[in-house]
Amino acid sequence: MRPTILSCAVTGGHTTRRHNETLPVTPAEIADDCIAAAKAGAAICHIHVRDPESGVPSMEIAYYREVVGRIRASDTDLIINLTTGPGGRFVPSDDDPKVAAPATMLTTPEIRTEHIVELRPEICSLDLNTMWFGGGAVINTPRNIRIMAERIYAAGVKPELEVFDSGDIQLAHELVRDGTLREPTLFQIVTGVKYGFSPGSETMLYAKSLLPPNCEWAAFGASRWAFPMLAQAFLLGGHCRIGMEDAVYLERGVKCRGNRELVDKGVRIIRELGGRVATVEEARGILGLPSVRDAKVA
Repeated sequence: MRPTILSCAVTGGHTTRRHNETLPVTPAEIADDCIAAAKAGAAICHIHVRDPESGVPSMEIAYYREVVGRIRASDTDLIINLTTGPGGRFVPSDDDPKVAAPATMLTTPEIRTEHIVELRPEICSLDLNTMWFGGGAVINTPRNIRIMAERIYAAGVKPELEVFDSGDIQLAHELVRDGTLREPTLFQIVTGVKYGFSPGSETMLYAKSLLPPNCEWAAFGASRWAFPMLAQAFLLGGHCRIGMEDAVYLERGVKCRGNRELVDKGVRIIRELGGRVATVEEARGILGLPSVRDAKVA
């Protein structure tokens, strides 16, 4: 059995300190949680940033720059996966739905990927969904996805394709056919988000059946489905994800005290099911990324 890659999604854009007071918010806290998660067994850390004062999600490139700089300056190796999700949300005004309400964060594909072009992580997310999500309409048009993908590949970065429903996977197939996406692809199946894939073994098996045969894939479940779907992804041959973007409880009524505890439990589940968690270099090999030695030479 080949090793399983475990990713940690450390902070996200929806969890708040009202949900869990240990949520990392400042660039230093986010970087420290990434390093702690890597030491616990996560090969990849998926990173959003937040305003350090308010804790609200941010697209400020200086915060990404600080997080990435702190990780790269540390003695801990991990695969950095930066989000490109922010900037895709439209909230219609009640009085005139074609006019954006103040909570709208819809912007251009160039702005959504400027931190990728500058910082060149090994991986970044690329959302393929258009759906109602978290009080707004997430809009990822095929045109904008094509522009973002072109900029991501030009920066030498591998996109992780976030799919929330079956139509997203059909779009991915189209983008592979027209050359926008390069094979072998990497997918992240998202379950448990309202109006998307429901969590459950049947859903995940169905989603897996739609994927290209030569792709790598991972999956996760939101909230109370985080650990059940981690186990399900492993059992179906996929890679796994956990973290405070997705869940803030270790078990019913017991909040985690940071991402490391979630990763510790994820590693334990994989091992108890008979698997082994991939090292960072093994994960690079599985995903076709340059080794850390090659990356330094380049």
